[in-house]
Amino acid sequence: MEDIPEIYTISEGEVATVTEYGAFIKIPGCKRQGLVHKSQMSAGRVDNPSEIVDVGERVWVKVIGKEVKDGKVKISLSMKCVNQGSGMDIDPNNVALDQDERRKRTFKDFTTQRITLEAVLNTLCKKCGCKGTYYMHYCSYSIKCFFEKNTDKMELMLVLAELNRDQ
Repeated sequence: MEDIPEIYTISEGEVATVTEYGAFIKIPGCKRQGLVHKSQMSAGRVDNPSEIVDVGERVWVKVIGKEVKDGKVKISLSMKCVNQGSGMDIDPNNVALDQDERRKRTFKDFTTQRITLEAVLNTLCKKCGCKGTYYMHYCSYSIKCFFEKNTDKMELMLVLAELNRDQ
């Protein structure tokens, strides 16, 4: 396999082609070209990559990803992590790259998940005097007596108690 640069290394490359989604950069010492996506060209929004770079222009890039798929090597590059004047790393600890990755993640939808009733610790029923740890307190006066202090919680707990009883 050819000499592919290590991840998070910085080098000065030459713009080979510019597309509507980014620019392909010739990396010195590597036969492959890497892609700088338009989201990695600048800290601000880039609508047209040709406004940022021109073919033949020399730019500083940081290798932010490598992927081998079906024998093809894809190299992801970033210009916004490198000072274009000096070639210094603006993000030496890769914090901005980690934040970008977190923003791209999809999260599981928990709205359909059922709510379960947790234990109530060291609780005292004001009417019957029972004390202890309960998942639900049933006394001769009804469930309502147990949750008399906080009526909002009482209504939620009564609904949950009915749901748990039906199972």
